[in-house]
Amino acid sequence: MKTAPVADFKAKLSAYIKQCAGGSPVIITRYGKPAAVMISPRYIVAHSPRIQAMLEKSRKSLTAGKGLSRTAFWKAVRNRCGKAK
Repeated sequence: MKTAPVADFKAKLSAYIKQCAGGSPVIITRYGKPAAVMISPRYIVAHSPRIQAMLEKSRKSLTAGKGLSRTAFWKAVRNRCGKAK
C-alpha cells in the first residue's frame, strides 16, 4: 500500500491510477495525516465478504442449472430498462 501527499497525488494522478488498477490501494495524506484512500473496484470485489457471498451464491445457482442463457439475460435487461423489442 502506497502513501502519497495530496500535492504529489495531484501531480502524478495517472501513475497512481495505474498503481491502483494493479490492485494496490493508495492512501492520500493531507498535512501528514490520512485523508482519503483510492481503491480499485477489483480490490473491493476481492476483499468484500458480502460481494464474495453473492458471487458464490450465483456460482452455485449456475451450477444447479438455474441461470439464464445469454439471449434470455439480455432480453431481461432490455425489459427491465423499458426497451423491450
